[in-house]
Amino acid sequence: MPKRPTLQDLAQAAGLGTATVDRALNARGNVSRRSLAAVIAAAQRIGYPLPAQLDGSERRDRISLGFVLHKRTQAFYQRFADEIAHACAAFPDAVVTPHLHFSPSQAPDDFAEAIRAAAADGQAVAATAINHPNLTRLVEDLSAAGTPVFSLLNDFAGRAGAGYFGLDNMKAGRLAGWMMATQLQRRCRVAVIVGGARWHGQGLRETGFRTALREHAPQIAIADTSINLETRQVTYEATLDLLQRHADLAGLYVAGGGMEGAIAALRESRPPGKLSLIVNELTPESRTALADRYVTMVIATPLSEMCAALVRRMVDSLRKGATGAAPAHLMEPLIYLPDSL
Repeated sequence: MPKRPTLQDLAQAAGLGTATVDRALNARGNVSRRSLAAVIAAAQRIGYPLPAQLDGSERRDRISLGFVLHKRTQAFYQRFADEIAHACAAFPDAVVTPHLHFSPSQAPDDFAEAIRAAAADGQAVAATAINHPNLTRLVEDLSAAGTPVFSLLNDFAGRAGAGYFGLDNMKAGRLAGWMMATQLQRRCRVAVIVGGARWHGQGLRETGFRTALREHAPQIAIADTSINLETRQVTYEATLDLLQRHADLAGLYVAGGGMEGAIAALRESRPPGKLSLIVNELTPESRTALADRYVTMVIATPLSEMCAALVRRMVDSLRKGATGAAPAHLMEPLIYLPDSL
């Protein structure tokens, strides 16, 4: 028989002190909404029984939602998963249970399997995934069966889906291009790295980046786009290759994942501030690189705000019985510079 989780287990899972967790469980006040949401989310994850006055399940609807992310071990997606749990736990007028699945790779079949599993667990699904015809057909089938599917960060579902949540990717790319043009007011060369042709959102970022540079700094040449398959090692190798092939390389924009490889390559081969590097998402590694002046700017997704809006939209779609496409929910990007830390 599995051991029943203790108060200490709950505190560790919630990332809080035992005194704070005890106050939350016994409604003694002096507990922030975010801490309370963390306690509830952690209790649901580890199976710690919540008191009825805290759960409120006898008075509220019960709703199950499925979520699919990838890159289970990466800091950004770990935080993404935590924000999803917080948003579900803090939902005000329903007991929302998240069922989180991670695709083991970026292959279409792996994403499809994870989405099917999430649909089996949840009444609605939200997922990160690549653009692929098989996934489009899967979304169409799920929608026809009454399960709305929302796209996260990359609009893989398109018109077949129930809506997109993430940044305006064209705008994110233009921000990167504008910053590069402002930083590099001379004749030089810059490069852009994307995950691959199946990440259409990154293609939009690349287009925005190139368009902004043409408008604001036509004297800056742009190298051919490099593909990194969203991996650290390939990004590391691609960055070193670009530095070797282009003596005038002064800027690099990593439009998707794998930025850790670019940071590592620059730390090995260039002094701080020698090359302008722009990346996406604030993680412990990109934060440190900003402080060390190896990264010029981070364009980040406001995950907490986005997850709260996403869970509300998912619940509303179930209550209204809507599975068709809704307007995209575009988030304003968070901009981090070295001096803003």
